[in-house]
Amino acid sequence: MAARSKARKRAFQILFEADQRGTSVRSVLADWVRHARSDDRQPPVNEFTMQLVEGYADHVARIDELIATYAVGWDLDRMPVADRNIVRLGAYELIWADETPDAVAIDEAVQLAKEFSTDDSPAFVNGLLARLKDMKPSLRREGA
Repeated sequence: MAARSKARKRAFQILFEADQRGTSVRSVLADWVRHARSDDRQPPVNEFTMQLVEGYADHVARIDELIATYAVGWDLDRMPVADRNIVRLGAYELIWADETPDAVAIDEAVQLAKEFSTDDSPAFVNGLLARLKDMKPSLRREGA
């Protein structure tokens, strides 16, 4: 697995854990970093993982607003936890991480859905992120 794919997977795990614990992603990220420093068996949290988590945290309200608006037929709270956090991470990377090509952001999110969620999740994640990609220029202008 490529280094950036591993970093995305860890970022997803941090978002998922924060969601499950009902705490901030920055708090969970700090826990992961602290644990990696104190336990030689834990790999360090790399820079790209930190960028993804911090970037998501900077835009959390807007990302959740976009998901709630464009996830047709799904309330954010009723969405499977894995899907919700995969889409959150994908939306951040798609809209704000300019160094990542749109197709890569979507494909990586779909791969996470295949690994961590239901059989229907990859299509859901792909469809929602593709919709956000099509609207990306206007989403960024709207105070993103």
